Amino acid sequence: MAVAQGEQPREHREAAVLLADAAARARTGAGGLVLLRGATGTGRTTVLEAAAEAAAAHGMRVLRARCAPADAAVPFAAVFQLLGGVPGFDAADTEREQGAVLQRALDARAEQSPLLVAVDDVHLADAPSYRWLVEYARHVDRLALPILLAVTERSQYDVELPAPGFTHTLSPALVGTHTLAPLTPESAAALVRADFPRVTASWAEDCVRAGAGSPLLLRALLDDLRASGEPASVPESCAALYPGAYPAAVSWWLDSAGPGTAEVARVLAVLDEGWDHKGPSRTGRTHPDLDEVRGSFDGSDERWERSAPEFDRVPEGLGALLAELAGADPARVVGWLTAMTGLGLLRPDGHGRPRYGHPLLRDAVLTGVPVSRRRAAHRTAAETLLHRGAPVEPVARQLLLADPVYAPWASTVLQDAASFALRDDRAEDAVAFLRRALDEPLPDERRQRLLTELGSLEVADRTSSAGIPRLTEALRLPGTPQDRVRAAIALGTALAGRGRPRAAVDVLRSVGEQLADRPELAATLQSASALLSDQDQTVRREVYRELCDTAENAPELLGPATRAILVRYAATAGLTSAAEAMHRVRALLAEPADPLTEPFLLGTAAALAQWADELDEADRLVERGLAGQRPGLLHPMHQALLSTRDDIAAARGEFGRLPAEPPVLPVTGPSNAHAHILLALVETGRAAEAQRLADGFDLREAPDSWELNRFLYARGVQRAAAGDPAGALHDFMECGRRQSAREVVSPVVTPWRSAAAECWFTLGNPKEALALAEEELRLAREWATPRTVGRALRTLGSVTGGRRGLELTEEAVRLLRDAPAATEPELAAALLAQGRLLTAAGERGRARECLREAAERAERLGALRLRELAEEALREGGARRPALVRTGSGSLTGSELRIARLAADGRTNTEIAGLLHLARRTVETHLTSAYKKLGIRRRGELREALSAD
Repeated sequence: MAVAQGEQPREHREAAVLLADAAARARTGAGGLVLLRGATGTGRTTVLEAAAEAAAAHGMRVLRARCAPADAAVPFAAVFQLLGGVPGFDAADTEREQGAVLQRALDARAEQSPLLVAVDDVHLADAPSYRWLVEYARHVDRLALPILLAVTERSQYDVELPAPGFTHTLSPALVGTHTLAPLTPESAAALVRADFPRVTASWAEDCVRAGAGSPLLLRALLDDLRASGEPASVPESCAALYPGAYPAAVSWWLDSAGPGTAEVARVLAVLDEGWDHKGPSRTGRTHPDLDEVRGSFDGSDERWERSAPEFDRVPEGLGALLAELAGADPARVVGWLTAMTGLGLLRPDGHGRPRYGHPLLRDAVLTGVPVSRRRAAHRTAAETLLHRGAPVEPVARQLLLADPVYAPWASTVLQDAASFALRDDRAEDAVAFLRRALDEPLPDERRQRLLTELGSLEVADRTSSAGIPRLTEALRLPGTPQDRVRAAIALGTALAGRGRPRAAVDVLRSVGEQLADRPELAATLQSASALLSDQDQTVRREVYRELCDTAENAPELLGPATRAILVRYAATAGLTSAAEAMHRVRALLAEPADPLTEPFLLGTAAALAQWADELDEADRLVERGLAGQRPGLLHPMHQALLSTRDDIAAARGEFGRLPAEPPVLPVTGPSNAHAHILLALVETGRAAEAQRLADGFDLREAPDSWELNRFLYARGVQRAAAGDPAGALHDFMECGRRQSAREVVSPVVTPWRSAAAECWFTLGNPKEALALAEEELRLAREWATPRTVGRALRTLGSVTGGRRGLELTEEAVRLLRDAPAATEPELAAALLAQGRLLTAAGERGRARECLREAAERAERLGALRLRELAEEALREGGARRPALVRTGSGSLTGSELRIARLAADGRTNTEIAGLLHLARRTVETHLTSAYKKLGIRRRGELREALSAD
């Protein structure tokens, strides 16, 4: 259907004006030649047809010819389309004579009426017609005939060298030439909106990218989408299109470009498939053996930037690769890439590689290419990249889409690529590489290691059920003793994480029995068993009885890590002091440790150091333990170290360092992280969020574990803060019952007795409150750290009351003031308790001092609940609302101040998040709050604002 000029895309209107002006001159007897050039699909035919209709409407006679490859063997086929049969033509003997006959015939028609001679795709005309049309253009100009010769010609950069153009032998003065430009994104979007006015901006943008600047492709796509009833999204596969106008248009485009260009286009589509992944590598690590050959891709000596995660950052490198794969001229291929990018068919990605504008366009280019050929092309691409010295990841990505290579290099490349992906925190990519590596022949030992790593990653991905079967298979395969231990630990960790600690311990015990001649490895399995048994109180008691019996009867069978775990057991059972525990564990840290055992030793030592208020040392041990963890390999100490890191942050009152959101873990119940987040929400005054998190678990269905006990305690705190002491007491007592069943009695783990004592006191049962508080103080003095003792003294003082209670709280404050900064949250709470008792004793002046200090310390910590309690106590004591410092650096919480200082030093939000193990959103929230308190508006003012105080 013809398109009126007002409906034409903007890119066509200038050509339409040129043709209209030339037609007007022809009608006055001043004819000439207009050449309309453009790439395939830019709308040459559409513009020519519109011009023909306009000319006919103005009284011109229109003669049409559309040239095609099939007519190339028929002399003057194009001219006969214009003139039909011409008398006297058959009598002419030579091409010159035949041309003269045809010229006179056309001249005679021009005498009857002005003519528009429209010849479409003149580059496809048979040779005699082509030569005749060129000569006739000269003839029209020479005689000033009322004839407009309007010719369209394909003009596009192809891999094959082009033939000379139609006007090659004509003077530029004889020709009005216009080259059609591809559609701009704005013009293309307008065409989409004309057909689909209600679609979203992203839907329209997908159409624009798939249309690739070509009216032909865009209109074909819109026809298909219209027939599909306006699908919710633009598909990425041609199989979803009906009736298939779009892939047919792309196929026609490829045919028009010639076999050489079509082959390069298809090879590029094959490579593009291999590049299609979730995101670029952040670190830019490359294969360590390839540093010497980085410049070989484009034949230059220039070293590539180390930040480049892929090698194809310059078109020449890609051009040389495409040329080699397609058997084409490299210079022509580079030119084609540049030209197609200019047209909009290709778009550079973040690595500078020209890629198809939309996956649907790439799929259409590959339509008709057999899967076997595509997979073979991916293998060829992988081999070529490897021989060119490419980094492993681009090679591996091609292998993902290729059939098995059955050569050792393939599995090596895939496993190396998986390692680099893991270092960049791209577990999904690593899984894809390892699964593909399993398709290659591997010795049993390598297959066993691969299955262990892949199974570990799949267990971490809760959407996959393949992890445990893979780890089970790994354990059945022969391997080195060390690899068997790694597989057993990974499988045990997976089973315990899925609520099957008994099965986990049985697996570890079975492998340990098989390694009786390797006591250091058997000791590693003992340590893993102890850690994993924490998920079930019955299993835990059994495991620790065995360990204690071994320690008494055959201590030489226990390694340093297992002995450290027994120190931890004694600490939780209330059988040792913090000083003694740290003395023993430091001695164990000084002993030589097997690499497989060291994580257990470091993690256990970190937990003890955190309980002992040695928080800086605990931090160092956690970071050392995490640094030694092997990425992607399941290990029970990994999560234990992360939990200890959360415990450290909570002990310091650094609520901003806790996870911004509850983690997704392979468990059916709440985790230690959930407990800390719940406590942080309560302390920072976010009561509604705390309520939602507390109500988000059905604890009746949760498996027994130490983490469930932590969450019970946290939910008790939330309920108490919400004014439900009875509900809180139930949670605290249930936590205590479960802890006692595990032989965990020390308040260093969970101070449930103190919390329950406060609830009993609130509910009017001081006898029960005193009994629990006194028992808590006794156990706290066994461990003998300021944090535990200070907390127990404060609670006992509060429930005792009177002069004796005041003495106890004053002792708690003195103890905590002299302690490390780790006791800051407990000091604020002790000051609040002391202030309340002083108010009750009538010592309002001293009470106000204590309560104001408590409020100020709580403000610095960001503990809004505690601050509000202190302010409420001040009001009850007759004091005015305290004038707390709410601006300046003194008003910042500890987390806000730490983040602000890092930002002032030039660190980005992402870097700060990485350094402090926070979510980036948490960093942004703290910085926004810091800006408000400091009275500034931008990052550049931080340094001055922080130094002003």
